[in-house]
Amino acid sequence: MAEQTLTQPAQQKPTRRKQPSAKKAAPSKQKQSATEQETKLSPVKQWLKLSRADLDALYKKAKPGNIPQGDTRGTAIFAGGPFPRLFAGLARMLAWQGKVFDLFPPSYNQGVVVNKVSPLGLNLIVAKTYRDQSWMDGKETIVIDYGSTSLLARAIRDEIREVEPGVYLGKVWWGERRVLDFALETYHPVAS
Repeated sequence: MAEQTLTQPAQQKPTRRKQPSAKKAAPSKQKQSATEQETKLSPVKQWLKLSRADLDALYKKAKPGNIPQGDTRGTAIFAGGPFPRLFAGLARMLAWQGKVFDLFPPSYNQGVVVNKVSPLGLNLIVAKTYRDQSWMDGKETIVIDYGSTSLLARAIRDEIREVEPGVYLGKVWWGERRVLDFALETYHPVAS
């Protein structure tokens, strides 16, 4: 009778079981859209780099859009001037931070505007706002008219058009002479 030998299986080193990798949860749509909004750069920063002719072309292509309602953030644009970002920052810090619009129902196509001025952002210098023809190209625009509401700014007329949703490009007229460009934003983008 043949000897049966029982062989034991060779001892194996215990192997570590790989833990299933934790799947990263996909961000929710709400979180994703908030992140996209935060990372989106304001077009106004690009406008600060443009020449006056480029800003005029951008304005002429835009439609008036809706008249803004409520608080807006303003940026003075000295096109073609030295250090446009520095000028815009100093103007916001020391002189003008934007405008506050109060529109009249039921059409919301006219109302009043108050400028936020001084380092304190005081609501001063009232104007009327309505739709009319642009002095630049004769097409429809949103007018901010100080002629009958302000002794200090009586000769000033602003015009704005909505270039992107919630972002307006404006022209400042002193009498019939254009003196400055500006931007208004109805949202406050995160600075880069």
